Amino acid sequence: MTPISGAPLRALTILTATGSMLFAGTATASAHVHADAENPTPGSSAVVTFRVPGESETGALTTALTVELPDSTSVRTETIPGWTAELDRDTAAGTVRAVTWTAAPGTGISSEQFGLFRITVKLPDTDTVSFPATQTYSDGTVVRWDQPALPDGGEPEFPAPALSLTGTSGGDHHGASSASSETSPEAPSDNSARWLAGGALVLAAAALAVALTSRRRT
Repeated sequence: MTPISGAPLRALTILTATGSMLFAGTATASAHVHADAENPTPGSSAVVTFRVPGESETGALTTALTVELPDSTSVRTETIPGWTAELDRDTAAGTVRAVTWTAAPGTGISSEQFGLFRITVKLPDTDTVSFPATQTYSDGTVVRWDQPALPDGGEPEFPAPALSLTGTSGGDHHGASSASSETSPEAPSDNSARWLAGGALVLAAAALAVALTSRRRT
């Protein structure tokens, strides 16, 4: 086999490096507790889905998730096989402060899985809403996802799940579509990253083909 050198080698290097960086970025972007809702509108009711990946490096299972709520007056949880849900109520104020899901013995989310936890909740009349979360593992590890966005708009190490309430009043406030969908809440951003990675690989492959053709001609 003739060694690859010069322009073909540079093209191959660019192809490999570009694909690796983009796919690594995709994996990093999805590795945290994420909140999603269809057409979230200030002051309306919506189905909010929390996507929870297992991230233990020791093989421990995620066995509990607590999500803090913005003192909501109306909250309901979806039935999840193998998990129980408990609402932390402020009886005097008539609000719900948090919801905790707990896995049955022998049940949990492994490092190769993610779980979807849904609630119906009345959203506050604000532009954004944050849902600080606490993820507990079977080995006793506790990860708190409660950090706000950085001053420059960047993402902290343990970002709190948040929603931008940009929906319109004509939307589906009850979130029926979200409740019936099994698509990952991060699918739009994940798909975009995959398209970008695929495009970069195609361009780099084309550059490699041109370089190899030129080399043969010379």
